[in-house]
Amino acid sequence: MPPARELDPGASPVAFFGAELRRYRTERAWSQEKLAEQINYSLALVGMIENARRVPSRDFTARCDDVLETGGALSRLWPLLSREAYPTWFRPFVELEREATSLKGYEPLVLPGLFQIEDYARAMLVGGRPGDTPEQIDEMVAARLERQAILERSDPPVFWVVLDEGVLHRAIGGPEIMQRQLEHLVKLGRHPRITIQIVPKEVAAHPGLAGAFVIAGFRNGPDVVYLETAAHGHLVQRREDIETVAYVFDALRAEALPQRASLELIARMIA
Repeated sequence: MPPARELDPGASPVAFFGAELRRYRTERAWSQEKLAEQINYSLALVGMIENARRVPSRDFTARCDDVLETGGALSRLWPLLSREAYPTWFRPFVELEREATSLKGYEPLVLPGLFQIEDYARAMLVGGRPGDTPEQIDEMVAARLERQAILERSDPPVFWVVLDEGVLHRAIGGPEIMQRQLEHLVKLGRHPRITIQIVPKEVAAHPGLAGAFVIAGFRNGPDVVYLETAAHGHLVQRREDIETVAYVFDALRAEALPQRASLELIARMIA
């Protein structure tokens, strides 16, 4: 193994984690090989994480806590680390999403990340990012699930989502995974601060065909719109553009089935 490079722990959350992992490991007089063996991960991955070249997964972090007997110190850093797994262009929206008091979104192709079960998210990422390694997929899945913590807070944002009916028919991951995903969707739809509406397939043309978006609202500040493209996402803060997207969202709500009818439609699709 090449000699460990010097890290600046203050350079990033990943660098701080790498330095802490190295400190706990060396305190036990363990080599990287010994740690890799104990946690059943590759030596190469341990080296990359200690050198801040890879974001650890939640499972990797928990195993290190266990074998190094840290008392959970590394896992307490993991929520900060999960943000590093996001593409750089998506990180600003994740921060805004955490502060938002309301979220209004439209999805024509897939379920929103905040609604995805783990297997659905993994199948989406594997299919959509064929060049990524299994470890990178693990990192992104874990980061996506970490985002969902905002729905479990004591003061979650009001979340209003309009979905095209085609989203329900696209069996991401296969029929079994999709069934569990639809069951989860019905459960979410019963949450008092979540509204789900479906634009039925009978609506041939509507304003949402231009693409997905999310409008984030804040208690003490103007709304922000997030638009995603095949290459990267955009934050939109110009008032005129926000008003246009808000009008599209209202038009979609008018075309969509009411909440109760939407949940009944989803329930009928569950075998």
